[in-house]
Amino acid sequence: MATKTAAQHRELAKQHYDAYIAECPTRQLLDRISDKWVSLILAALADGPRRYADLNRIIAGVSPKMLTQTLRGLERDGLLERRVTAEVPVRVDYELTPLGHSLQPVMSAVKAWAEARMDDVLAARAHYDSNRQ
Repeated sequence: MATKTAAQHRELAKQHYDAYIAECPTRQLLDRISDKWVSLILAALADGPRRYADLNRIIAGVSPKMLTQTLRGLERDGLLERRVTAEVPVRVDYELTPLGHSLQPVMSAVKAWAEARMDDVLAARAHYDSNRQ
């Protein structure tokens, strides 16, 4: 029986990623990137690095706790990088990584679709609600 290298084991594991399986790690990733705060953070970072305060100001309605948790999760997943500059006061910038940039067009397209189709969705909701009464 032939022994497999670590690279062969990783490649074999990739072939078995299936988000329909509850234990599949892609399910966790889909959960992360489908979050509304993630899509808004990625859109805000599309044009370059931003400071925490800038993100907090741009993204209306996000609490400081939720913003911090989301940024940490995105950093853990390799989608953004947190850069600390030693100055007074300390400067912290967030920037998309190459992996984050590769996801950004997809997220941007979803955001644009939602903005362009909101009138259609509102009409569908009204139609549905009127038929349910």
